Amino acid sequence: PADLADDLRRGLQVIGSRADALGRFTAAYAQLARLPPPRLAPVVLKPLLQRVAGLETRVAVSVRPGPDVTVSADGDQLEQLLINLLKNAAEATLETGGTGGVVVGWQRTTRGVDIWVDDDGPGPPKTANLFVPFFTTKPGGSGIGLVLCRQIAEAHGGAIALDAGVGGAGCRATLTLPI
Repeated sequence: PADLADDLRRGLQVIGSRADALGRFTAAYAQLARLPPPRLAPVVLKPLLQRVAGLETRVAVSVRPGPDVTVSADGDQLEQLLINLLKNAAEATLETGGTGGVVVGWQRTTRGVDIWVDDDGPGPPKTANLFVPFFTTKPGGSGIGLVLCRQIAEAHGGAIALDAGVGGAGCRATLTLPI
């Protein structure tokens, strides 16, 4: 009877764990499938980036000053994209015990504006699957963060890229938006 109770307890824990995972998967899929078209309005980058940087409390996030830039964007969607990029950067920095924290900045380019997020984590994973829905390299990850970022960027006429960080260390996530 004691063995049966232990087996039953373990079985129920597995069922509960799978139910939780399925719930997270379903919620993530619903969020991905229902991204509304952006509601464009003028968005000033500096205060948006400062506000989003202040939301990340696990690592130091500094905002490198850039030029005054206003983009036509859905502020809520752009904020969610930046929150996702900062979350990934903070987790990468924590993974390696990085001391440089996360740096956010922006600059005008011939294409519009580049907004970048640098971290001193292990660098971008060597896989072409980073933007494939539900692919994740993180335990407990949903695999929709970067996919959602890319959907938001493309809905705004922009693009997103992940590259080795400046000097080859860490990662630089770059969001390019038209002005």
